[in-house]
Amino acid sequence: MPRHIASKRERSEPAEMYLETIYRLSENEKVVRTSALAKSLGVSLGAVTNTLANLESQGLVHRRAYRGVELTSKGKTVALRVLRKHRLAEQLLTKVLGMKWSEVHEIACRLEHAMTSDLTDAMEKLLRNPKTCPHGNPIPDETGRINRQNSQPLSNFKPSDRAVLVKITEEKSDMLRYLASLGLMPGAVVEVQEKAPFEGPMIVKVMGATYALGHNIASVVEARRV
Repeated sequence: MPRHIASKRERSEPAEMYLETIYRLSENEKVVRTSALAKSLGVSLGAVTNTLANLESQGLVHRRAYRGVELTSKGKTVALRVLRKHRLAEQLLTKVLGMKWSEVHEIACRLEHAMTSDLTDAMEKLLRNPKTCPHGNPIPDETGRINRQNSQPLSNFKPSDRAVLVKITEEKSDMLRYLASLGLMPGAVVEVQEKAPFEGPMIVKVMGATYALGHNIASVVEARRV
């Protein structure tokens, strides 16, 4: 069997998926609600409860009664390792294989579980040490360190604010295709023209065109003021 394909899984694919998803969700809230985890993974609450009990027995998560779940130090280490593989795989698929940025997330979700550390390091070297994935999200280094970006959801900005887009936190294909059609990609400059109260839509100008964005869209696009 080739050296870069693991003959034995240190952790199961579902376990890695849970840990990675908990980490992603915890970037907004420290303690992740089980309902949010179930929605993100597309599974039942019962399945989440059973899997979390197993992960807790391995010392990977802490369950908080009536609150949710958070990663232990050990669980965070595993999550960041998987996240590193995922985001490097996305860069390989776009930069080397020429795939569209809207198509690579789901494929990378499958590849990340078959990648060893040696393969991951070789991929990083081939790609010349990228700092982010194609969607602008930071790639953890080989020690698990991750650079926090100075950005916030576009939904937080006010009329007359100008900002440069930094990253897209929702990486589902339909969302990415829609954002790309509007020119809302990392590096684009956006001007907020109007914003309705109570999480209503906001009007933004991108590359000379004006669009109305719902709160659900604006909240997954992060930017920094310019």
